[in-house]
Amino acid sequence: MKQGEIWYVNLDPVKGSEQAGMRPVVIISGNLLNQHLKIVIACPLTTSIKNYKGNIILEPDSENGLKAKSEILLFHIRSISKERFIKKVGKIRKDKIDELILNLNDILRY
Repeated sequence: MKQGEIWYVNLDPVKGSEQAGMRPVVIISGNLLNQHLKIVIACPLTTSIKNYKGNIILEPDSENGLKAKSEILLFHIRSISKERFIKKVGKIRKDKIDELILNLNDILRY
C-alpha cells in the first residue's frame, strides 16, 4: 500500500456522520508508515459532489480506476486498519497528492 493509491475498503461499522460502507479511499500517509504499521491514513471518496473547500474532485480515468466523478473528503481523514482494504483500483497523480497535503495543512491550521 502506497501513498496516492485508491483502494476499496469496508468502513463499517461506523458511528455518527462518519463515511460508511464499501467505498474507495485514497491513501495519504507516507510510504514509510504504510510499510511498517498495520494501519494507513486515508480519505474516503464520494460520488455525491458538494465541492467543499479543500476537497479535490477526481474525474474517472485509466490511472485512478474510478467509475464516476468523485470528491475526496479530506475532512473525513482517518486511520484505517489494513484488514479493511479489499482491492486496489488505481492511484492519483503526484500533483494531486501535493494538493491534498496543502489542503490538509489549511484545515489543520490554527
